[in-house]
Amino acid sequence: MRLNHIFCSLLFCFASCKGGSNDTTTIIVPPPVGELTTDVTFWLTKADKSVLLSKQNVSLLFKDTVNVYPTIKVEDGTTYQSIDGFGYCLTGGSATLINKLPSTTQDALLKELFATDSGCIGVSYLRISIGASDLSAAPFTYDDMPTGQTDVNLAQFSISKEQTDLIPVLKKIIAIAPNIKILGSPWSAPVWMKDNGGFVGGSLKPEYYDTYAQYFVKYIQAMKAEGITIDAITPQNEPLHGGNNPSMVMQATEQATFIKSALGPAFKSAGITTKIIAYDHNADRPDYPATVLQDADAKQYVDGSAFHLYGGDISALTQVHNAFPDKNVYFTEQWVGAPGDFASNLQWHITNLIVGATRNWSRNVLEWNLASDPNYNPHTDGGCSTCMGALTISADVTRNVSYYIIAHASKFVRPGSTRIATNVTSQLDNVAFKTPDGKRVLIVINNASAPQSFNIQFNGKVVTSTLTNGAVGTYIW
Repeated sequence: MRLNHIFCSLLFCFASCKGGSNDTTTIIVPPPVGELTTDVTFWLTKADKSVLLSKQNVSLLFKDTVNVYPTIKVEDGTTYQSIDGFGYCLTGGSATLINKLPSTTQDALLKELFATDSGCIGVSYLRISIGASDLSAAPFTYDDMPTGQTDVNLAQFSISKEQTDLIPVLKKIIAIAPNIKILGSPWSAPVWMKDNGGFVGGSLKPEYYDTYAQYFVKYIQAMKAEGITIDAITPQNEPLHGGNNPSMVMQATEQATFIKSALGPAFKSAGITTKIIAYDHNADRPDYPATVLQDADAKQYVDGSAFHLYGGDISALTQVHNAFPDKNVYFTEQWVGAPGDFASNLQWHITNLIVGATRNWSRNVLEWNLASDPNYNPHTDGGCSTCMGALTISADVTRNVSYYIIAHASKFVRPGSTRIATNVTSQLDNVAFKTPDGKRVLIVINNASAPQSFNIQFNGKVVTSTLTNGAVGTYIW
């Protein structure tokens, strides 16, 4: 998008625009002249990018129709989990790029992303790194000490490094979306607490469990003092991957011990209600959160478990839910690798995450990086060098595939919505929700190799719609 484009938030008006190669239309167009009467509102994205989250001027009326098309039955009498939100990981690099935008452009972009006005997509959940992630310019924690020195009392603890970009951007987001949920995850403990003394790999020394627990307490309190509520934390991002920069290995038994002996009691003593969510890694190891949750002393402090999908199958979330139905399930990260392929990325992420994760009990879905520059920077030395942002920010702001993946849910499925029952038929993967204001939202992806017409059945009546192959539709009534 050109910086002089009239964003959705400016003058509170509708706008349309042309942009870069990854963004051929905006999500909002003026209401069509002679708009047709309809029972169901229909928003569409096509795999060829000829339509990008655009409201369709079609008449979808519930009727007593009988036809040969496959039927998706929506039954709101059968309910599942409540939804906390949909969004992105606001990395340090993302915050830097957004914060460098001219103020009017930045304000308009943040409104477009986080407001619930007609021209905006209503992102309702963010994940941020506690200290640096690999998509920060350089590794750091909030208590870095000279080599050979320690700070057991955390006298040097400070979140001052976040005052430049992350905190200012978060404050603007919270002003737009006061109820947004924020999840914090560390990539590494301060290196003086680790057995290898470095940012890459290594493990937390047991003698620093209590100190590291207080590190989390201080972090949550410091952010709260800035007006930023941390709804939840995970003790470690990708605890079985020690090759990133920064990173730290934390085996399941170590995490259970850290939670039950240090982190949980520290939160309780400090009166902190921030949720503790276990694991935060791939679906190929459901035994990890199971190990934590099988420890009764750890389980009492744990709200649930979080997953990524760089390995395994999304059905693992149901496996963990069924074993521990009193604990929640979250989906907290999935990247798009540059340069990406819009059609295949849209199809895979909608199928496995927006549909798949929520059909497997997840209360949220988060794509990875919110923003990168055209060269996929910033990142640490050894960090991800091909992570495509939902936005590409340079002289232009380009909306990439992750923007549309999340927007197809975040704009319509508001926090507090409840997943309701549907069947899957004829490669029409789908998921449905009932929103707090009583609307039904059905998200459908056509995974067949040809266009498909199909019925949406509700309360004994049907409407018929068509999706081209690879297209995603969100239907609201």
